[in-house]
Amino acid sequence: MTDNSHKIIDFRVRLPEALRPDIEVPKENSLQYDAVLGTSDKFGASQTTEALLAQMEAAGIDHAVVHAEYEVGDPADALNQAVADLVNEYPARLSGIGTISMKDFSIKNALRQVTECAERGMIGLSIQPAFFGMTINDKLLYPIYAKAIEHNLLVALHTGVNYTMNKPMAGENPMLIDEVCCHFPDLTVVASHAGWPWIAEMVAVARKHPQVYMEFGGLSPKYVGAPGSGWEVMHRFMNSVLSQQILFGTDWPVMDHARVISEWKDLGLKPHVEQALLGGNAKRLIKKMGHPE
Repeated sequence: MTDNSHKIIDFRVRLPEALRPDIEVPKENSLQYDAVLGTSDKFGASQTTEALLAQMEAAGIDHAVVHAEYEVGDPADALNQAVADLVNEYPARLSGIGTISMKDFSIKNALRQVTECAERGMIGLSIQPAFFGMTINDKLLYPIYAKAIEHNLLVALHTGVNYTMNKPMAGENPMLIDEVCCHFPDLTVVASHAGWPWIAEMVAVARKHPQVYMEFGGLSPKYVGAPGSGWEVMHRFMNSVLSQQILFGTDWPVMDHARVISEWKDLGLKPHVEQALLGGNAKRLIKKMGHPE
């Protein structure tokens, strides 16, 4: 374990597969995810809570934020309960981010779920609009954003590419976060997956709105520092003026903790930036949400 002043915090892990409701994922949703990220080999019954905690321990991860994320169906209530139960069992190691029902979206139902997430001690909501034919700036989501502010919950929004073959990704362009933050300047937003391929836009939005954080789960950090990868603007700005708005994440089990940490450390970030990325910013953000870990 690291000392308390230099904790490493993974701001994005998936709820262990063994705790997730069983939902059939259509081939058009999974084929390219499998081709690009090898998800079929990574998701499964072996991904248990014990496996997560063991990998965290081996990699020196002190704390993780578990997301109740999903891409198909309507398991939101079951996921929220499962995340809350898991966090209650391991409060020193885990924090929770809940979700809302997106299929057959209902504002009334979603507002209920936001309130329940707050009552269960969650620090935020995870929303993936494009998977359900919506956009980040969809006005149907505005009451949800307002309710999140009321309950001091952050909102983690899927940004950038999604690898489904039937859901356009344009609705998760990080430029749309600009409009949301102009309307809700008190809303804390986490741009999940940091917006690639719209990296210049992502950087501009974060520079304009200091309440926007960028989280890098589900990707290999070595590409952030690789010329020609499309990440060059991010690498430059995260190492300077945006150093306080970046969050380490793995999207476990999509990415291995030890591999991701090793790749970040090989990028040559300034020492204080690396410390902020790997845990300092997350620790401050969790505290801001009223749940000091």
